[in-house]
Amino acid sequence: MILPALTEATSPFWRPIKYSLFPPLGLATLAGYLGAGDDVEIQDEHVERLDLEDTPDLVVIQVYITSATRAYRIADHYRLRGAHVALGGLHVTSLPEEALAHADTVFIGPGEDTWPRFLADFRRGRQERVYRSTLRTLADLPPIRRDLIKRRLYLVPNSIVVSRGCPHVCDFCYKDAFFAGGRSFYTQAVDAALAEIDRLPGRHLYFLDDHLFGDPRFASSLFDGMRGMGRLWQAAGTVNAVLARGLLERAVEAGLRSLFVGFETLNPANLAEQRKYQNMRRDYAAAIRRLHGLGVMINGSFVFGMDGDDASVFGRTVQWAIEQGIETATFHILTPYPGTALYQRMAAQGRITVHDWDRYDTRQAVFAPAGMSGAELERGYRDAYREFYRWRSIVRGAAAHDDLLAGVRHLAYAAGWKKFEPLWDVVIRAKRAGEMLPLLEAILAGFGRHPAGRPGVPAELPPLPASPLRPGQARAS
Repeated sequence: MILPALTEATSPFWRPIKYSLFPPLGLATLAGYLGAGDDVEIQDEHVERLDLEDTPDLVVIQVYITSATRAYRIADHYRLRGAHVALGGLHVTSLPEEALAHADTVFIGPGEDTWPRFLADFRRGRQERVYRSTLRTLADLPPIRRDLIKRRLYLVPNSIVVSRGCPHVCDFCYKDAFFAGGRSFYTQAVDAALAEIDRLPGRHLYFLDDHLFGDPRFASSLFDGMRGMGRLWQAAGTVNAVLARGLLERAVEAGLRSLFVGFETLNPANLAEQRKYQNMRRDYAAAIRRLHGLGVMINGSFVFGMDGDDASVFGRTVQWAIEQGIETATFHILTPYPGTALYQRMAAQGRITVHDWDRYDTRQAVFAPAGMSGAELERGYRDAYREFYRWRSIVRGAAAHDDLLAGVRHLAYAAGWKKFEPLWDVVIRAKRAGEMLPLLEAILAGFGRHPAGRPGVPAELPPLPASPLRPGQARAS
């Protein structure tokens, strides 16, 4: 099982700290369906050199858009060596005919229903060319094969996913095409999720779910079940989930210390254009105050190049993020991924200018923007990163916090993420990334320590509008 390196691995954009964060959880999940007598290995090219001289019976490759060229080369190599090659992932689902030119089998959509069927067919020698997912459920999901993950190579080895997809449909989102043909959002049973969490060593967790708060009843029951586990964790959520009454408090009580939030744009017209309705008429500043009031750090996501943007968008967005005290920010150039509504709209308008998938990395303009040139868009994107992570900007952001400890933690986290990359590079290349996890835990532990009854953390959690599922009653939904 192989996760090929993204194009950035051989480009000036390569950042070892970013690509050594998480192990290939999807492959480890599929490996859970294999038998006890099957000999399997997972290789992640982001953290290790691939061994391509072996002779496996079956090669499974997970493909993203900017790893497609590399994935196809590896697939062609193994097919020449007599292996059966199966390709799956976001890019394969978007362009299955392209992938079929390099594979014996392709998987369209998530693999919980198709992968077991393929394995049974493969053992009988009757495998099909295309397996298309239609049944969406995480019931009876086997334990993830975490024994195949080389934990020492990752800063965040305890990544976990307890749901699939997202209840929202944004035009630029790659995941919408991936879940076409069936349910686009569904969860594990709460008991199963809690059991998987309980199996993980240490304190730190990172939920890689697209929207952990997407089903409030499931999330509420999950957080209630996690209380008392002593975990520190990070996740992704939306502005409207942050503003929802009661749910965020439960998450903090369960150990939430950092949240990835897709603000995307400060322009309401852009939100409407991209159908990101869950952000419309939402008070971003109120959401930030709410998170910081509960001691939760923020990684804000912003997208540049929407039709309502002109060359002033970069400076305005960066200054707003700094003034709000957002600890870290992730900036992207709008990218029309194949299979998305955005791609279809731009293709119909004749605005797509680049068809080399290696350049679809959200760092390069592959379409003609409406309010500036492509060169201006790329230059503004780079300037935004430089300005946000200048020392003076980090200090200003830290000073925006009312609480001294929160300011100090802001300074430590933001500076550690960007300003000490040469040190991180040495640690990662020495294959000791896992040894830095206690440092991450120490920084996260400084957040959320507000005794019950202080502002932002009520002495008793308020009830949710709907009666939450209890752990013993939950079913996949």
